[in-house]
Amino acid sequence: MKSLLKIAIPTLLIAVVVGVYANHINVIDVHVQYGFSGEQVEAVQRTLRQRGMFDGEISGYFGPETERAVRAFQEDKGLRVNGIADRATLQALGVEVSAGGITATQANINLLARMISAEGRGEPYEGQVAIGAVIMNRIRHPSFPDTLAGVLYEDGAFTALVDGQFNEPISESAFSAARDAINGWDPSGGALFYFNPDKTTNRWMRTRPVVAHIGAHLFMI
Repeated sequence: MKSLLKIAIPTLLIAVVVGVYANHINVIDVHVQYGFSGEQVEAVQRTLRQRGMFDGEISGYFGPETERAVRAFQEDKGLRVNGIADRATLQALGVEVSAGGITATQANINLLARMISAEGRGEPYEGQVAIGAVIMNRIRHPSFPDTLAGVLYEDGAFTALVDGQFNEPISESAFSAARDAINGWDPSGGALFYFNPDKTTNRWMRTRPVVAHIGAHLFMI
């Protein structure tokens, strides 16, 4: 059974704005804002400090001090002043843009590819990317851990960790799928869960709103 098991989630707190990328591929318009945490927030804080606009702790948490500093930077650069480090603000800061709050380092690609391969072996390429996108969406969501390892190893989240599939050799396509997911391609439609309806008896999973059907998997929010 390839399912993500969770009992409940609160209302989605992040704004997911769909844009168009390359061959009409949907991607998330990347941003970090008040309440977010992770590597990208650390990079924003560090860059703002170097510019003399932020004197708080480099904590990786986007709090009021970070918001004020972002507003000051936006005003200084003639950007839209909203306190949200959107794509334009991140680019002006020189911070690498990434969809899940993590960057496409080889270590991150390898780790994500291992889970994609374990959970999506035999699925079409778009379905493999969608599995990776679900993991990226979880990193961004306040109800889940804010690191890649935290999401992957969360207790009960992935059956591949239980049935041994996670330790199997990684398929070549999974590396490309991991890179695409980290860089922002989200064919799952912003999903936080997925399952194979032919292989699960979990009733709660079947109550979630379905936003995409790719290969053998249904993707839900």
